[in-house]
Amino acid sequence: MKHTITLIPGDGIGPEVTSAVVRIIEASGVEVEWETHYAGAQALEKFGNTLPDDLLESIKRNRVALKGPITTPIGKGFTSVNVGLRKALDLYANLRPVRALPNVPSRYPELDLVVVRENTEDLYSGIEHIVVPGVVESIKIITEKASTRVSLFAFEYARREGRKKVTAVHKANIMKLSDGLFLDCFRRVAENYPEIQADDKIVDNACMQLVMRPEQFDIMLLENLYGDIVSDLCAGLIGGLGLVPGANIGEQGAVFEAVHGSAPDIAGQGIANPTALLQSGILMLRHLGERDAAQRIESAMLKVFEDGRVRTRDIGGTAKTMEFAEAIIAAMQEEQRATA
Repeated sequence: MKHTITLIPGDGIGPEVTSAVVRIIEASGVEVEWETHYAGAQALEKFGNTLPDDLLESIKRNRVALKGPITTPIGKGFTSVNVGLRKALDLYANLRPVRALPNVPSRYPELDLVVVRENTEDLYSGIEHIVVPGVVESIKIITEKASTRVSLFAFEYARREGRKKVTAVHKANIMKLSDGLFLDCFRRVAENYPEIQADDKIVDNACMQLVMRPEQFDIMLLENLYGDIVSDLCAGLIGGLGLVPGANIGEQGAVFEAVHGSAPDIAGQGIANPTALLQSGILMLRHLGERDAAQRIESAMLKVFEDGRVRTRDIGGTAKTMEFAEAIIAAMQEEQRATA
């Protein structure tokens, strides 16, 4: 089956890691037609809009996109393209599996957990205003609809992937109405999944437990702001944002993306690690039903990590971006020959 996929190369190191991942996916044997579109500063310069209508229409039509990192100006300039995409397409569930990789230094080499983050509301609703000079108010929005559907997503993912437990993370001891509603929705949904253990933790305690005993977690379900912070914390436990995938999923489609920044300081040097976007591509292939191809790529990637000879600079090696990609392709082809 041939898939048409919206491709957003991004900026900074985005085009470099995107090119490497496209090369690996095509080498896996999956038939893909890529529709390339731009977002962020590039789109603003070309079209006067950071999220052009053609891009959004492409994702709605194809129902899947692969996106490289895009720079978000700090404190000024245009608002986050990532947040804008999620809002425009109602991509309500952010999925971030976090698994330790072979030969990457980590305190937790057996770590394997999943963060599910509600993507559309909370303080990221962007409702804020100046009350009086020197006083700013930001409004936290929590709704029954959003809390229920992301809880359903987490439990359905657990059931499909054979996960055993979902832990809701909240601050309902202080924010009794907002976080209390999120927790109530979680508990109601959990009643329909008796085979999956459900518990909850206050967010500050959850962070401490992640550092001390992360193996106690399986799937963590969080509101938007907590999820943003905790998912990065989890990435740090296994080596950093350059190694973990991300997906934003909704009824209108799914966008698979690297969760790290655009690293403009090393852009154009061909030294960026494409692993995060590659793992996002693997998630994308599974989402598309191309599970065999996803497994081939993942097995080859793990073999390259286990071998340890071809490593990018951020994990202690000297390999270039495309050199790393070619090593994965070679490992995939070697496995195909061995099983032919």
